[in-house]
Amino acid sequence: MKLIVRRYIACVALVSLALAAAPQAGGADVDPGKEPEARESLPLKVANRTIIRLRGPIAGYTARERVTSALARIEAALAGEHLPAVSVGDHEYGTRVLVGGKHAFVVTRLDVDPQAGETTRIVAQEAAKRLERALAERREQETPRYLAVHLAYAVAATLLYALIAFALIRVNRWAGARFAGAADRRAGAAVAGTGNYLDLPHLLLVGRRLVTLAAWLVALVIGSGWLTFVLVQFPYTRPWGEELEGNLVEMLKEIALAVAGALPGLVFVVVIFLIARTVIRLARLFFVRVEQGRIEVAWLDADVARPTRKIYEVIVWLFALAMAYPYLPGAQTEAFKGLSVLAGLMVTIGASSVVGQAFSGLILMYTRAFRAGDYVRIGESEGTVTLLGVFATRLRTGLGEEITLPNSSIMSSSMKNYSRAVPGTGYVVDTMVTIGYGTPWRQVHAMLEEAARRTADIAAVPPPQVRQTALADFYIEYRLVAYTPVEHPARRIDVLNRLHGNIQDVFNEHGVQIMSPHYMTDPKEPQVVPKQDWYAAPARPPEGPPPA
Repeated sequence: MKLIVRRYIACVALVSLALAAAPQAGGADVDPGKEPEARESLPLKVANRTIIRLRGPIAGYTARERVTSALARIEAALAGEHLPAVSVGDHEYGTRVLVGGKHAFVVTRLDVDPQAGETTRIVAQEAAKRLERALAERREQETPRYLAVHLAYAVAATLLYALIAFALIRVNRWAGARFAGAADRRAGAAVAGTGNYLDLPHLLLVGRRLVTLAAWLVALVIGSGWLTFVLVQFPYTRPWGEELEGNLVEMLKEIALAVAGALPGLVFVVVIFLIARTVIRLARLFFVRVEQGRIEVAWLDADVARPTRKIYEVIVWLFALAMAYPYLPGAQTEAFKGLSVLAGLMVTIGASSVVGQAFSGLILMYTRAFRAGDYVRIGESEGTVTLLGVFATRLRTGLGEEITLPNSSIMSSSMKNYSRAVPGTGYVVDTMVTIGYGTPWRQVHAMLEEAARRTADIAAVPPPQVRQTALADFYIEYRLVAYTPVEHPARRIDVLNRLHGNIQDVFNEHGVQIMSPHYMTDPKEPQVVPKQDWYAAPARPPEGPPPA
C-alpha cells in the first residue's frame, strides 16, 4: 500500500515539473497532446483589431491567461521600440509569432481548423500580417497630427453629407408640391367633365410616394457611405468601418444577384398569369352570352351560367398559381414553405364553415330549387328571392323587409316555391279554414270559390281550387289554392288580405261560422256577423254599389 502511494506521488511530481517547464519554452503554449472535446476561445485584440483567437485550457492555462500573457509581451515590445517588426518562426509545438525578435505567442494545433485546410504556419502568417497592421494603427492613433488631419476629413465629410441630405429634402418637397398641384388639377378636370376619366389623382399620389421612397433610399445609401468613411479615418474605429463597408457591399451584391436571378422566373410568372387572364376573358364572353340568353346550349342553363363561370375562373387561377409557384422568388426557401403551410392550415381550419356554405349555395343553384324572382317560403320566412348567392340567399317580404338566410340553413329547411305552380310570372296564393262537420262540405267549397272570384287580381285561369287536407277530430280542414299574376311581393300580400276579407263576408252571408269547434255542446246562436253589422263603427262602407 505504501509503495502504491509513493508511486502516485512521484507521477504527480513529474507531471507538475513538465507543466512548469512548458511555458518557459513556449510562453504558456505547450504540446496539446490529446485534444479535449470542449475548449474555450478568446480573441487577441490589438488597437481594436482581432489578431487571432487563442484556445484553452492548455497545460492548465486558460484562453484568457494565454491572451493576457500575449498582450503583455506585445506591450513590452512596443515600449522598447517605436514600430517593432513582426515575424514568424518554427516552434516545437506549432508556429511562433515574434514581435521585435521576441516571442509573443504560439499558434498550436488547437488554434487551427484542420478540416478547413488550416495549418499553424498559415494561421500564424495571417495573424502576423494583422498584428503588423494593428501596431501601425496603434502608433497612428497616438500621433496628434494624424488625428487632427483625419478629424478634419471626417468633419468635411459630415458637412458634405448634411448638404446632400438638405438637398434631398428640398427636392422631395418640391416634387411633392408638383405632384399635389397636378393631382388637384386632374381632380378638378374630372369633376368638371373636361379631363381624362382615369384615376390620375391616385396615380400621381403613387408617384409622390415613389419619389419619397427613392429619396429615403438615396439618403440611407449615402449615409452608410458617410458613416463608413468617418469610422475608417480613426485607427480605433477603423475595423468597424471596414466591417460596415463590407456588409454594405455584400448586401448590395446579394440584392443585385437576387434581382438578376429572379428576373427569368418573374418573367415566366407574368407570362403564366397573362395567359390565364386571356383564357378567362375568352371564356367570360361565352358565359355572359349564355347568361343573357343570346346563346343556348343543352349542357348549360342560363340560371347557372354565372356560378359556372365563377367556378371556372377559380380553377384557372388555381392552376396558374400552381404552375407559377416554383418560379416565385424565395419559393424554395424554408421560410416561404413554412408560411405556405401555415396559410393552408389557417384556411383549412378557419374556412370549414365557409366551404360548407359555398357548397350549399352551389347545390341550390344547380338543382334549380328556386331562382331570383321566385316567390318562396323557406321555413318561417316568405318572400321574393332577390339574390341567390354562393353563401347566402336574400328574400324581400311583402312588408318591405329583407331577410338574409345562410344557404346551409336553407338546405336543412323545407322550401315552397309558389312561382313554379303555373308557367309564366306570378304567384300561388293559398289559405286555410277549418269548418265543423255540421256544415256541408260542398257548401264550403262553393263559398271559398265565390270568395276567390270576388277578389281582384285572382286569375280565373287556372281556376281556384279547394282541397280537404285533413279530417280532424272536431273539424274539416279546407285549403283554397288560387293563382295571381301580380309580381311584386307587396301586392301578393294585399291580394291575400282582400281574399281573407271576402271569405269572411261570404261565410257571414250564408250564416256559416268560421271556427274550430273545440267544445262540449253547440252554442245556441251561430257565431256569425249579420250583414247589417259588417260596417259597424268605426268602419265605413266603401263608396259605390254594395257587393253582391
